[in-house]
Amino acid sequence: MAGGRFITFEGIDGSGKTTQLRALATRLRENGTAVVETREPGGAEGAEAIRRLLVEGDPGRWSAETEILLFTAARRDHLERRIAPALADGATVLCDRFVDSTRVYQGAARAELRGTVDALHALMIGIEPDLTLILDLDPGTAVARGAARGGVEDRFERFGPAFQARLRDGFLALAAEFPERCRVVPADGPAETVAARVAEALT
Repeated sequence: MAGGRFITFEGIDGSGKTTQLRALATRLRENGTAVVETREPGGAEGAEAIRRLLVEGDPGRWSAETEILLFTAARRDHLERRIAPALADGATVLCDRFVDSTRVYQGAARAELRGTVDALHALMIGIEPDLTLILDLDPGTAVARGAARGGVEDRFERFGPAFQARLRDGFLALAAEFPERCRVVPADGPAETVAARVAEALT
């Protein structure tokens, strides 16, 4: 899969990942870079079907253990059908969430299952991003953004503010664990200001 560059956006719900991914994609294309935009869970037909199982419905719908299996199944389909072919073609792949979200959501904030997440990832996925941009935002602000956005894909947001605070701590801990590939980007302020911070983090 050598050739392209794999960049992921991480952070708590409502931190602006999708907005910033699209802004970076536009900037890179303007500079002549081939870009593939994608997301998790999802990004491929089978993975999108699994996405609906994960992000819709009651918060207690699945155990953390079941979520890990579903996320990994979706990720494998995504890797085979979208990520690996794009990287092989030399494209820059921008992905809204990847395994770091599973490490934080299911591996730390939902349950102490980090070892399970890492073992399954090593067995079935086997790649890490080249660069991970962690958008850091106060959980209260993020929750307010999510409420204003609305929609049915709010299962994890409905775990509440305390859960979002644990997620934020988890992502910051992950950045400290993997300093060679993780960059923490403050996500407060106007989208244009955050986009400038994202651009700076790429250098």
